[in-house]
Amino acid sequence: MSRALAVFHGLFGRASVYQLNRPFSTHAHREGHLIFQVGGTPAGIRVCEIDHALGEDAVVAVNPWEPHNFAPTDVDDGALFFVLYVNAEWFAPHGPAGRSLSFGCARIRRTPSLARHVERAASLVCGAPSLTGLDRELRALIAACHEESWAQTGAAPPPERVTDFRVRRSIRLMSQAPSAEVALDDIARHSGLSRPHFYRLFHAQTGVTPNLYLNTLLMEKALDNVASRDAPMADIASELGFSSQSAFTRFFAGHVGMAPTAYRRAVKVLRA
Repeated sequence: MSRALAVFHGLFGRASVYQLNRPFSTHAHREGHLIFQVGGTPAGIRVCEIDHALGEDAVVAVNPWEPHNFAPTDVDDGALFFVLYVNAEWFAPHGPAGRSLSFGCARIRRTPSLARHVERAASLVCGAPSLTGLDRELRALIAACHEESWAQTGAAPPPERVTDFRVRRSIRLMSQAPSAEVALDDIARHSGLSRPHFYRLFHAQTGVTPNLYLNTLLMEKALDNVASRDAPMADIASELGFSSQSAFTRFFAGHVGMAPTAYRRAVKVLRA
């Protein structure tokens, strides 16, 4: 069974070391996402319908809102992965949201310099870090990955995509109270669009479906509740609109790779 060895929540986002042996559902994050294998058998990650091998010679980078999933090779013992979820506002507080955290490619060659950054940061996470030390080390690692991703491609960052006011309105409605009970047909109607037009326009503007976008918001809220509260899982499941605790557990495990109770046992919240 997949398990969390160390998980930290802070202003930077989340930093985790996982032992993973189960596949994930296709999902997305509002944050930038970096995955490093640090031990065991290489795995595969599909980003925007393209498969990438993840071993100790590479980094997989996922831009905000890019659909992706994880496929382990060793389904018995799994492998060790150092995983970062990076808040765009922390990485570039004065830049446009998301865009400044855009990576140039999904698979980044792990240079000797990057490898040293990865080793230091992963060791710090596993060693119960101070907030100051972790913040500094993660900033250096993320900046190095960001720079390498563009240096290895030579491409230019993409422009912002969400320009239609109706899509912006639908995002605002979904963000107000993300819940498993939210009806996307109602969101479409309140945005002034028919259901088919809403789905087509939303995907064209954001690159993801409305369902995936809503699930991402719901997953963020679930993670925050599980990490920062001592409430029973059944109460959290009910507050998030799930029909049962088991339905919430399936949703959580499909996105995080483990049950919410296992995640809570490992997580620590770092306060400034």
